Amino acid sequence: MIDLLITNATLPDGRTGMDIACASGLVAEIAPAIKGEARKTIDARGYLVSPPFIDSHFHMDATLSLGIPRLNMSGTLLEGIGLWGELKPLLTHEAVIERALRYCDLAVSKGMGAIRTHVDVCDDRLLCVEALLEVKKKIAPYIDLQIVAFPQDGFYRSRTARQNLIRALDLGVDVVGGIPHFERTMADGAASLKELCEIAEKRGLLVDIHCDETDDPLSRHVETLACETQRLGLHGRVVGSHLTSMHSMDNYYVSKLIPLMVESQLHATPNPLINITIQGRHDTYPRRRGLTRIPELRSAGLNVSFGHDCVMDPWYSLGQADMLEVASMGIHAVPMTSREAMRWTFDAVTVNPAKAMHLEGYGLAKGCKANFVILQAKDPIEAIRLKANRLTVVRSGKIIAESDEQFSKLQIAGRPKTVNGADYAPKNLG
Repeated sequence: MIDLLITNATLPDGRTGMDIACASGLVAEIAPAIKGEARKTIDARGYLVSPPFIDSHFHMDATLSLGIPRLNMSGTLLEGIGLWGELKPLLTHEAVIERALRYCDLAVSKGMGAIRTHVDVCDDRLLCVEALLEVKKKIAPYIDLQIVAFPQDGFYRSRTARQNLIRALDLGVDVVGGIPHFERTMADGAASLKELCEIAEKRGLLVDIHCDETDDPLSRHVETLACETQRLGLHGRVVGSHLTSMHSMDNYYVSKLIPLMVESQLHATPNPLINITIQGRHDTYPRRRGLTRIPELRSAGLNVSFGHDCVMDPWYSLGQADMLEVASMGIHAVPMTSREAMRWTFDAVTVNPAKAMHLEGYGLAKGCKANFVILQAKDPIEAIRLKANRLTVVRSGKIIAESDEQFSKLQIAGRPKTVNGADYAPKNLG
């Protein structure tokens, strides 16, 4: 018996008139005109059916906290970090969970199926760590959550960051994180990468580093990250996130750096929305765009995925959990306007982050998990152009969200509700 049958679907690879049969939570068959009785059938009407969107870089502990205790008036990364430091003592376990769950409701209505979130471990209470581990369990029926132990204040710069990171990993956090450019010296930044990669290698964990998130062309920690990856045999398990200093590096140096990254099989995760707004703040004119060298990294063969990074928090006051918006900003900011490059940005918010996060069973193929979204568009480029309506979101072969023209209707863990991005705007900001 087929549990769910999607008919007349267009797939991201261009195939049209395809049916998708789901049974026991998996894709049982993809072919034209599948025969057999189904418990439920949905006519996709020629619209695009895609595997779920994935956000490979986010900060769920801070999300929806905009305006608490104040706004970031300069719009800079450093003021955001300082503001987060003011917010941390005000956090409660319950409030972090409540905001995270509200965000996840919004995310799933946008077709999100997996999120990698960084969690600050520089609070000795590990309040956010414990809260997000609880959130991970609660949202498991509809979103896969990977958690990165992230020493926001610096692995060495913060006195207790090292011991707290180890404690977080012992509690069950999935990935080792770092921020070498925020250490006191370049030498400390390099040393932090060495130790963090050794921790990951010893525990058999993945690595995701906030790396060179600065306009300083002399911030070259990605070089160390690539070398440590090779030394420890972590090939394919390490992500360099942001990498914004590359936009200002000497071209000759980059011609040496990118092959080193390729040898190490690094993954790269730029974050178009936040990089285009936070970087270049010290510039007059000409003003730098802020994104790393995405076309060059792609051409060299690196796996590049896009992250959302922030939604209504100390660093970014906008956002709606929409990875199509992220893809669109990538197109505009780089810019990448060839048909091939625009089509590629759809992969940067679906299959590419799945590879970086080592997600099992992801994709639209027989035997994959029956997780996908029906988009009101006929191809990936049109989906990005229109920020296409998510008509139906399927998880494990079951419908968990449907939409009309304005609202998304969720049926998650027995708690039906309607959500709309406007519901998540913080109130009373003055």
